[in-house]
Amino acid sequence: MKNCITINLKKDEIVVKINEKATQEEIIECLKKKMGDLKKLYQDEKTPVHVTGKVLKNREIEEVQAVISEILDVKIKFESPKILGLHGIKKAFSKEIESSETKFFRGSLRSGQKEEYEGSIVILGDVNGGAEVIASENIVVLGSLRGLAHAGAKGNKEAIIAANQIDCPQIRISNIIKEIERDENDKIKTYAYIDENDEIVLE
Repeated sequence: MKNCITINLKKDEIVVKINEKATQEEIIECLKKKMGDLKKLYQDEKTPVHVTGKVLKNREIEEVQAVISEILDVKIKFESPKILGLHGIKKAFSKEIESSETKFFRGSLRSGQKEEYEGSIVILGDVNGGAEVIASENIVVLGSLRGLAHAGAKGNKEAIIAANQIDCPQIRISNIIKEIERDENDKIKTYAYIDENDEIVLE
């Protein structure tokens, strides 16, 4: 991916936008090439740099910060999943989702608990192992999803599952089941949907 970074000067900040599909190696390589452009835009020593587009992990943030800091002594802000833990949810709404009745559950679901609703469900906490969430529309978990989640339970293949972290052995959307392999669990996943091949994709 040759051009995975765009740099723009906005009102009170310089925005460095990273393509979500770019690898860390591509990001660093492209950023180094763009540092000249970034330096030209940098007019005021108080103007912060806002890195957006792709949510980076701690190590990746440090690498990006190091590249920018070599050229500029400036405050750098990063888009982070720690901000309300809602990156997956924010991303989910970039996909067209039909509005539906929504039920909010305050707190975490413990093992043995089951929450079911004809519409969408938002869990304001974790879904622990052994707990179940079943919705005819979308499922959104503000914490970690470790239990069973079945979205689109009445056949809606447009339904999504979003969480701060999807950390469970299996998820279901409509009539499609996805077993999550151990190596997949090593990477933080926040968003699940059915693609054009009728397969559940985890991102």
